[in-house]
Amino acid sequence: MTAPTTKGTAPFGEFRTWYRVTGELSPQRTALVVVHGGPGSTHDYLTSLSVFADGGTPVVHYDQLGNGGSTHLPGRPAEFWTVQLFLDELDNLLRHLGIADNYVLFGHSWGGLLVAKHAAAAPAGLKGLIIADAPASYPLWLDAMAELRAALPAGVDDTLRRHEAAGTTDSDEYHAATKVFYDRHLCRLDPWPRDYQASFYELYNDPTVYLAMNGPSEFHVIGSLKDWGVTDCLADIAVPTLVISGRHDEATPATVRPFVDLIPDARWELFDDSSHVPHLEEPDRFRQTVGDYLKTVAQV
Repeated sequence: MTAPTTKGTAPFGEFRTWYRVTGELSPQRTALVVVHGGPGSTHDYLTSLSVFADGGTPVVHYDQLGNGGSTHLPGRPAEFWTVQLFLDELDNLLRHLGIADNYVLFGHSWGGLLVAKHAAAAPAGLKGLIIADAPASYPLWLDAMAELRAALPAGVDDTLRRHEAAGTTDSDEYHAATKVFYDRHLCRLDPWPRDYQASFYELYNDPTVYLAMNGPSEFHVIGSLKDWGVTDCLADIAVPTLVISGRHDEATPATVRPFVDLIPDARWELFDDSSHVPHLEEPDRFRQTVGDYLKTVAQV
C-alpha cells in the first residue's frame, strides 16, 4: 500500500514554506523531516526518501525559503540569507505541522550542517539525526575541493580557475568544466536521475540563495558560508546520529570525520559505489541502512 500524500504551505512571517507530507502525522509516530542541500536547492532530488512512509514513518519534505514551492525573494540582498533564517524556518515548520515533540531529522549536504546546528540546541522532541554527505565546516570543504580539483583531467582545473579569476563563471565553458567534477563527485549515474535534474533546474532558474551563501559552483565557495561550520557545537548533540557519505563524495572523509569524532553517539556508514547522493546511487543499501536506523529511534 502506498502511503497518502498531502501538500501545503506554512506561514513563515510574511513568507510561505512549501511542504509535502507522505503518510499520516500523529503524536504517536515519529516524523522524518528531510532537509535538502544547496543552500538554494529544492526537495526534488530527495523525493525517494518518501519510501520510509510505507514502513509507518511519516516523511516531511519541504523547500527552503527562496526556491521551489516556497516564497522566492530574488530582490533580497545577500545579507538577508543567513543560517539563522533557515534554522528559524525549520523550527517554524515543526511547530506548524505539530511534530516538534517527536521527529527525526535527515540533512543532506548544506542541510547536514543545518540539522547539526539545530540538534546542538538540544530540542526536546528530536529523537535522532541523520547527516548525509555533509562537511563539518566550509573551510574543511574548501581544502577538500582543492585536492579533488587537482586530480581532475589535465586542463580542467585551469579552465575553472581562469573563469573564476575573470568572473565569467556563467559561461558555457565554465559550466562544461564543472560537469567533469560533478560527474565524478556529485552523481556518478549516467544519465542523472530525473529527480536530481529537477533540483538543478530549480536552482538554475533562481540561484539567489546559492550565489549569496555558497557561490557559483560546489567547489568555488565565495559566499557568506565560506568561513562557517559546526565543529564547535557537535559535542552538544545528544541524540543517536547516523553519518552517511560516499567513497567518491565531494564531502571527503576529512570533511566528514569531525561528525563522528565529536558527536558522542555517532556511527558512520560509507557507501563504496557512491559520490554525493548514495540514496540515488546505491538505493537498496541506503534504504536498508536508514530503515534499520529508524527502527532504533522512531516510534511507528
